[in-house]
Amino acid sequence: MMSFAARLGACTFAGLATFTLTPLALATPASAEVEYGKKISNNLRSCAPGNGPAVRVTIQGIKSSSGKIRLQSYQATKSDWLEKGRWLNRIEVPAKKGTMTICMPVPKEGNYAFAARHDVNGNSKTDIRTDGGAMSNNPSINIFNLGKPSVDKTRFSVGSGVSRMTINMLYLG
Repeated sequence: MMSFAARLGACTFAGLATFTLTPLALATPASAEVEYGKKISNNLRSCAPGNGPAVRVTIQGIKSSSGKIRLQSYQATKSDWLEKGRWLNRIEVPAKKGTMTICMPVPKEGNYAFAARHDVNGNSKTDIRTDGGAMSNNPSINIFNLGKPSVDKTRFSVGSGVSRMTINMLYLG
C-alpha cells in the first residue's frame, strides 16, 4: 500500500509530466501572435540591467548534478498552463547540485507561469521516484489538486524589465 507521501508525489509528478512532451506548433488567432514550443539557451545576459522582459529564476534544492534541468514558460491561462505543446519557451541545462540560475525571456509584458523539472537520469521521461519538479510561486501540492496547481496559484506578472523569482525543487525520495 502506498503511503500518503508516495500518493502525493505520484499526483504531483502526474501534473508535471505534461510538459515533457514534444512541442507542437499550434495555430492561434492572428491577434494573439503567440509562438509556442521555442527552445532557447540560458543566456544570463538577457537578465542584465536594462534588458527584458525576462525573469531571472533561481532554482533551489537541486539534489544532484546528474541529468538536466528544464524550465518552461507558459501564458498564465487555463487553456495553456501545463497543456501539451502550449509552452512558450523551454530552456534545458545540465543539472548542478544546490542552486542554479536561469534567465527566461518572455515575449512581452504580461502574466506567465513557469514549470521546472529535474530529469535526474536524463532520459527525457518523468521518473516519479527520482525526478524533481517545481513551479512558479512554489504552490502547495496536496492530494486534492492532484499535482497540478491551478494557474491562479502559479501566475505572476512581468513588466518591461527583468523580474526575479526563486522556486524550490521538490522530490519524492
